[in-house]
Amino acid sequence: MGGCFKSIGCLVVAIAFATGAWFTRDYWTPYLHRITQPIPAAPAHAANQWQPATPAGAARARAIIERLGSRNGPVYGNVEAGDLVAFIFQQLSHQLPTSARDVEAMVSGDQLLVRCSLNPRDLGDLSSLGPLSRVLGDREQVEFGGTLDIVKLGLAEYRVQSFRIHDFSLPHAMMPRLIKSYSKGARPPGLSDDALALTTPVHIGDVRINKGQVTLYKVVR
Repeated sequence: MGGCFKSIGCLVVAIAFATGAWFTRDYWTPYLHRITQPIPAAPAHAANQWQPATPAGAARARAIIERLGSRNGPVYGNVEAGDLVAFIFQQLSHQLPTSARDVEAMVSGDQLLVRCSLNPRDLGDLSSLGPLSRVLGDREQVEFGGTLDIVKLGLAEYRVQSFRIHDFSLPHAMMPRLIKSYSKGARPPGLSDDALALTTPVHIGDVRINKGQVTLYKVVR
C-alpha cells in the first residue's frame, strides 16, 4: 500500500511539474534554445582574413542587432568582423581618431583584430612610447587586437591585448597607460584598465568571438 501511495505521489508531482513547465514555457524555452543550440559554422572567409569596415557593413550589422531587439526575433545573430567594427566606428566616432582611414577587421581565435592608418598624434601623449615616438611619421598603420565582453547592459569593453605600430609591438603592460592617455572624458566605473568603452544596445546580453565569427546574444527575459 505504501508503495502505491508513493507511486501516486510521484505521478502527481510529475504532472504538476509538467503543467508548470507548460504555462511558463515562454520564459524558459528561449534560454534552453540558447544553451543547446550550437554556434553555426562560420563562413569560409570569416576567419583569418581582413574585411573592410564600410557603411554598407555597418548597415548589415545594425539590421542584425535590430532583429535581435524585436520581441519575436532570433536569440542570437552572427556578425562579420568588418561589419561589426564599421558599426562600432559609426556609433562611437567621438571616441575614435578623426584621422583613421582604411579600417579593416578580422577574427582570429577569440580576438577581434582591427587595423587602420592614422596620425599617431591622435592617440594622445606618445611620450610613454619612448624612442619609438621620435621615429613615427605623420601617418602610420596600426594594428590592435583584443577581446569583447559585456560589462553590463548598455556597456561593453574591448580589452586591448596587443598593439602594433611602425612594425613595433608594444607590451601588454603599456596598454593601460596608452589607453588612459587616449581616452576622452570620464571612464565608466567597472571598466578594465586595458579596455575601451563601447556603448551597446540594452537588449544585447552577451557577445562571443569564437572560431572565426562574432555572435551576439539577446537578453532573454
